Amino acid sequence: MKNPQEGEERLNRFLARAGVASRREADRLILEGQVTVNGAVVREPGARIRPETDAVKVSGKRVGRVPPRVYVILNKPKGVVSTMNDPQGRPCVGDLLRGIPGRPVPAGRLDFDAEGLLLCTNDGEMVNLLLHPRYHVRKVYLVKVKGVPDPSVLERIASGVVLDGRRTLPAQAFFHKRGRSNMWLRIVLYEGRKHQVKRMLEACGVKVLKLTRVAMGPLRLGDLPVGSWRRLRPDELAALRAYVADLDKQKGALHNRLKIRTRRGVEQPGSSSGS
Repeated sequence: MKNPQEGEERLNRFLARAGVASRREADRLILEGQVTVNGAVVREPGARIRPETDAVKVSGKRVGRVPPRVYVILNKPKGVVSTMNDPQGRPCVGDLLRGIPGRPVPAGRLDFDAEGLLLCTNDGEMVNLLLHPRYHVRKVYLVKVKGVPDPSVLERIASGVVLDGRRTLPAQAFFHKRGRSNMWLRIVLYEGRKHQVKRMLEACGVKVLKLTRVAMGPLRLGDLPVGSWRRLRPDELAALRAYVADLDKQKGALHNRLKIRTRRGVEQPGSSSGS
């Protein structure tokens, strides 16, 4: 077997990284003969190319040069939309990321009235895996609530709360820290319906005062100031890649385990990108 040479990349991975298609869709395009390299049709998804010098076309259209991949953590402030622009003129993540080479975009969303960790990258393949509803990426939130909830609230969150006729997937909920007239909860989710944390707690009669995402997969927010961003450290990027590779390898095994734990006959959620 030929050893990979420096500067080479698998054709299907290159197409996914370029944002042409997901890895599986790229495989299909290649197998159907819709991809050419330097004018020759290539039907092997694992064929190795040199992105810097080879001319790759899909259905006759040249795939542009792919910018270097960039991965940053943003501490999104409350009152900022998790998009690159906003038709209503509201502050958006794009304003905070302006000037970063490679044009990273948010991997998912964080509610308008929430703050905290938001991964931003131009690695389309990684984003597709992180947002796929079957992979259930672990997300951790610190939630400040009014008063001191009864322990039964945590039990309800853990077993699932019915929202819009569908029960949420099993979660984890803990008392984190007590204040004079309020309590901080730590909630771990494996899905991402719109306003999920707030709606789950409101369904239990608990008012949310503040919501902060502090972790996503292996990534931690740490002490990054609100409104600031930083590039992932090499060890963080390695951990993230390993985490994503493991998600892809499991191919929904966690989805099936979580599904078994929900009540029989309850429809499963179809989105995993929000909070």
